[in-house]
Amino acid sequence: MMDRNPDDTNFPPFETEDLRTNLAAFLSAPFDDALRGRPRPVGSFTWGVYAFFDYDGEPIYVGQTKEKISTRIRRHLTNQRTDAVAMSVLDPFEVFEIEVWPLPQFERTPKGDLAAKAHLDALEHLIYQKAIADSRFKAVLNEKDPPTPMVAVTAPPSLRDRIVSEPVYRIRSHPDFRIARRALIISRLGQVIAERKVQGGLRRVLLTQAKRLQWLADRRYSALGGAASVETGAGEDD
Repeated sequence: MMDRNPDDTNFPPFETEDLRTNLAAFLSAPFDDALRGRPRPVGSFTWGVYAFFDYDGEPIYVGQTKEKISTRIRRHLTNQRTDAVAMSVLDPFEVFEIEVWPLPQFERTPKGDLAAKAHLDALEHLIYQKAIADSRFKAVLNEKDPPTPMVAVTAPPSLRDRIVSEPVYRIRSHPDFRIARRALIISRLGQVIAERKVQGGLRRVLLTQAKRLQWLADRRYSALGGAASVETGAGEDD
């Protein structure tokens, strides 16, 4: 195989291509369809709830869809940006794992069906509350809370897997890289807040990201020796 010319812009960056490849593999993974009686690609289901997790297994975002799961998730993580990405609420570089809860029983249900929408809202609320409970910060990066459930539901079967290859994991999982990236996202989000009239949800996201950055920086500082790693010496003249 001929080596690629690094100046050939027809090829995406390595990490971008890696994400697309692994995301496609995840969305193509088989998932049981009770209506058809056989598995089908998990991304082909229309109704469902999804959650993103970072490199520490920390839940960072929960959403719902009544379009194709593959379409909705790709909008978050590839070049079809959503408001969450455009506003720097969600950083695709932080997503290590995805979990999806498809709802096969609504595959032939119109998007405007009130009973199906009530079920979807209730499932999103259930997964959102579980994410909050499982978070060390008791918070995720959603700008809005899900609707109050009108019906009682239980979580259906789900599929969870990583979307990052081992080479990219070795790059992105380094704590100094993650600290720098998270600080960049906080800066962008702070700029958005400074330039626009925003609701409290976006400020909550900023606070949550700041707590996540502090925790990561503190863990890195402690791992390298903490106070014992700080040199002693007189200050230098300018």
